[in-house]
Amino acid sequence: MTALQRLSAQVRQLGGASTASAGVFLRDVGQGLLEVSHNTLALLGFIAIGAVLFIGSRPDLRQHIEAKTLNWLQARQDARTDPSELLAAQLSEPDAVARATAADLKELTRQQAAVAVWISRRYRVAPEPISRLVKEAWTVGARVGLDPTLILAIMAVESSFNPFAQSSVGAQGLMQVMTRVHDDKYQAFGGNFAAFDPVTNLRVGAQVLKECIARAGSLEMGLRYYVGASNLPDDGGYADKVLAEQGHLHMIAIGKLVAINIARPVSASASQPKPDAAEAGVVPAKEDAKPVAPEQVALLDKQGN
Repeated sequence: MTALQRLSAQVRQLGGASTASAGVFLRDVGQGLLEVSHNTLALLGFIAIGAVLFIGSRPDLRQHIEAKTLNWLQARQDARTDPSELLAAQLSEPDAVARATAADLKELTRQQAAVAVWISRRYRVAPEPISRLVKEAWTVGARVGLDPTLILAIMAVESSFNPFAQSSVGAQGLMQVMTRVHDDKYQAFGGNFAAFDPVTNLRVGAQVLKECIARAGSLEMGLRYYVGASNLPDDGGYADKVLAEQGHLHMIAIGKLVAINIARPVSASASQPKPDAAEAGVVPAKEDAKPVAPEQVALLDKQGN
C-alpha cells in the first residue's frame, strides 16, 4: 500500500469518527432540549393552575380581569367597526318606542279617529300622539264620569296640546295642572316629573277636574275652580272657551262638519291667574280654512262605532 493510499484511509477513518461524534452530540442535545421543554411545560402548567386557583379565590380580582378583557375585546371590535355604525350602535335603544306617546289611527273607533284628525289639523300637531291622547281621553272619561271631549277641550284651551307648557305660576303640562298643589296625585306615577308625561298629565288633570266639578256643584263653576278663579269676579271667559271648544269636538264626534279654522279659544294662560301662551311655551298654530269631514277617516275603523 502506497503512502497516498494509507493517507486516504486515515482521512476516511477520521471522517467516520467525526460523523459519529457529531451524531452523538446532536442526539444528546436533542434529548436535553426535550427534557427541558417537558420540564418547562410542566412548570408553566403548574403556574397556570396556581394562577387560576388564586384568581378564583379573589372575586374582586376576577371581576377586574374580566372587565379588562371585555374592554380589550370591545376596543378591538370597535377598531374594526365603521364609525357611523359604531355611533348608531352607541345611541340605539330598541325599546325607546315603548316610551312614545303615540297610537295608530286604525286603533281608534270612527268617532275617535275623526276627532283626532280634526285636532291634528286644527292645532298643527302630529296625528299619532293626538290619537293616543284621544284614545286615553275616552278611556279616562269613562272611568271618572267625564265627557272625553271636555277633557280634550281643556287641553286645547290650556296648552294647545303642548305637553311641555308651563305657566309663570307653576301650572304644567297638557292640562296645566298645578304640580306643587297636586303633587300627591303624581306620587302614584313616580313623582312630579311625570307632569310632563302627556298621558299622566291627562289622568291627573281629569282627577282634578272631576274634584272641581264635584266641589262646585256644576260644570261651569267647576271650570272656574279648575282655572283658579272661584274667588274672582269672573274667569276671563275661561268656561265659555272650554265649552265652545267642547261643542266643536262633540259635533265632530257625532259626524258633523266643523271647519278647522273656526274661531279658536285663546289659551287660558292668556288671562289671570295663569300667564299668556308665550310664557307657557305655547306657540299659536296657523289656521287652515279647510274643514275635516268625518267620512275621511271612516275607513280607518272597522268597528263602525
